Amino acid sequence: MDLIDRAEQAPFTGWDFGYLRGRWVQGAPPWDYLALARARCAHVTSLLDLGTGGGEKLASLRDALPARVHATEAYAPNVEVARQRLQPLGVQVTAITDLYPVPDQDRAYHLPFPDGSFDLVLSRHEAYDPSEVARVLTVGGHFLTEQVGGGHYAELNAALGAPAPPFSSWRLGAARAHAEAAGLRVTLANKATTQTTFCDVGAVVYYLRAVPWQVPDFTVARYRPALDRLHRPHVANSHPFLMEAVKPCPERA
Repeated sequence: MDLIDRAEQAPFTGWDFGYLRGRWVQGAPPWDYLALARARCAHVTSLLDLGTGGGEKLASLRDALPARVHATEAYAPNVEVARQRLQPLGVQVTAITDLYPVPDQDRAYHLPFPDGSFDLVLSRHEAYDPSEVARVLTVGGHFLTEQVGGGHYAELNAALGAPAPPFSSWRLGAARAHAEAAGLRVTLANKATTQTTFCDVGAVVYYLRAVPWQVPDFTVARYRPALDRLHRPHVANSHPFLMEAVKPCPERA
């Protein structure tokens, strides 16, 4: 069985890329999202984590979590994984069934929480509606997000002869404009370009199976000729950005 076949059959649960350990090398942005999230947790009593995946990142903050923590997850296979990991930590996991908005487009979805529910909202690599984030934040509450910018791994799509990655216009400027339009005040904004090296074609296959929105029509059978040409390390660029915003006090009349 070759690398492609093994990767096609390898299991994937939650948001765990342990299968790729030693088989891809990811460049890091100049910030530490989890360290920033940990620091914010020290000053709040309630937290919402949007798109928690299998709860891996949130669980790594277990010693810093505030008294009340909720998490959402829209990818159905991850919901039960997240619950098993996070409920013992006192975290309530809510499945989101509404379609998520396309980044940089006006399409709202509802978060199933009352107005002003959370002092801190986190979103790592998750789509969000800034108006809903602003609604569920307390006055003075913070929203911290790390996003995958448009053009993510475009070189990989090109090498496969696949369509360009979706959401190419999703950049820091667009995110900032949407946040400000929702009434949030942006206090931190940063962006970077990083490189990821897929060391073998099996790593490419596993990644594309785990992240189906990168190449939405991906199957090994459909892309086999292109994959057979990728039996070498392949480098692709990512364009992450970081943004923090606060919900200001309403202006007095």
